[in-house]
Amino acid sequence: MAARKTTKKPNVSAEELKTYYREMLLIRRFEEKAGQLYGMGLIGGFCHLYIGQEAVVVGLEAAADDGDKRITSYRDHGHMLACGMEPGGVMAELTGRIGGLSKGKGGSMHMFSKEKHFYGGHGIVGAQVPLGAGLAFSDKYKGNDRVTFTYFGDGAANQGQVYETFNMAALWDLPVVFVIENNQYAMGTAQARSTSTKEIFHRGEAFGIPGEIVNGMDVLAVKEAGEKAVAHCRAGKGPYILEIKTYRYRGHSMSDPAKYRTREEVQKVREQSDPIEHVRELLLTGKHATEDDLKAIDKEIKEIVNQAAEFSKESPEPSLDELWTDIYA
Repeated sequence: MAARKTTKKPNVSAEELKTYYREMLLIRRFEEKAGQLYGMGLIGGFCHLYIGQEAVVVGLEAAADDGDKRITSYRDHGHMLACGMEPGGVMAELTGRIGGLSKGKGGSMHMFSKEKHFYGGHGIVGAQVPLGAGLAFSDKYKGNDRVTFTYFGDGAANQGQVYETFNMAALWDLPVVFVIENNQYAMGTAQARSTSTKEIFHRGEAFGIPGEIVNGMDVLAVKEAGEKAVAHCRAGKGPYILEIKTYRYRGHSMSDPAKYRTREEVQKVREQSDPIEHVRELLLTGKHATEDDLKAIDKEIKEIVNQAAEFSKESPEPSLDELWTDIYA
């Protein structure tokens, strides 16, 4: 597990730290509420929570510019919130209501926002990776200096289409950052049992794609690595791989009892490496915020999430006419 450590004093302002704290806390409180609504039967189908992995997407969004794109797999609520999608619209989509960002028809795994350059949410393992390269190809063709963040997990890293995509992305020097969210477990199989190499980013070397491993429990480390990767892509040097070591606290999905690991293992990560607690410590020890300041932020976030939940309950279900919209024929 990635230990919480900072090798140098972070060069970051108090306001930036508070922003990262607020954004990570929003994702966590949102996911906790989504878990509650799922237990109440208000969210159906699959629901994959992002609790524990918040620093990955918050750090990378801090390195992104307006117009950059992102695409990911089914563990996607955190990505939606981090890129600025409205919490009420996200929660209403989870509950299948017309007020959802895909009008209740995409659900947890398949909502989109063209406005926020968010292209899913994809349920097929690894299928979003070639799509992400396609987005980057479009940007290179247009010459608009944009970068695409293509997220996938350590389990998806063993899918063949990932390596077909690496080959094409390297061949065409596409401006794509391949982000491996390595949360240690592919569904229920530990990485050591499913992956032949200890570190996954090395697999890009066969295609001439540089990369690095990143402490995904430290939002500042993720931001720094993200800025390096983005600069590489914008300079026209082609793709870059970030293997971000993170950890999910909950099961693979809401139906997963997670019996393949011990409670002690999860508790140890929570106590030693929690990404939100890390920023909280930086704020308090640096005297950038008081305990009361942080309590106020938590209260504000809880209110936002509660309002999102109420909106998701009150929004009506889509009418039957919606069966005939947003389709090809």
